[in-house]
This record gives sequence, C-alpha cells and structure tokens, in this order.
Amino acid sequence: MKALLVLVLGSLCTTAMAAEVANDSAGQIPVEQYSYSQHLDIAKVISMSEVPHVCEVVPVRMTYEDSQGQQHILEYRVMGDGCSNG
Repeated sequence: MKALLVLVLGSLCTTAMAAEVANDSAGQIPVEQYSYSQHLDIAKVISMSEVPHVCEVVPVRMTYEDSQGQQHILEYRVMGDGCSNG
C-alpha cells in the first residue's frame, strides 16, 4: 500500500511540475510592438485583451500563433470604447 501511495504522490508531483514549466515558458514570450509597416503571420488568435471603457487611446494585446506554430504576443493601440457622441 505504501508503494502505491508513493507512486501516486510521485505522479502528482511530476504533473504539477510539468504544468509549472508550461506556465513559465508561456510567460517568457516577448511582447512585440506593432507598427503599420509590419507583416503579420497570424494563423490562429489565441486571446485578446479587453478594450478598456475609457475615451482615450490605450494599449491592448493579442496572443496568436503563426503558420509555423510559434506563439507571439502583439501589443498595439486602439481607441477605448468609453467615448460617446451625445
């Protein structure tokens, strides 16, 4: 019974460490600043940050995968969605 418990605990620790390594590698993706002359190779959008509810130009980020399967984080500027015409 002790051997089974050690095996299960060892397996859980290995799984937790693998998830931690995956999270660490995702945190190391450099943030690229977008420029209008830049060529983008976007095969799949993974996530986009929300546009703040303000009336000014704000930075937002998009995480995407290119045609080679590499992940990128692109930061660009948009007008906030807090402006009104009335």
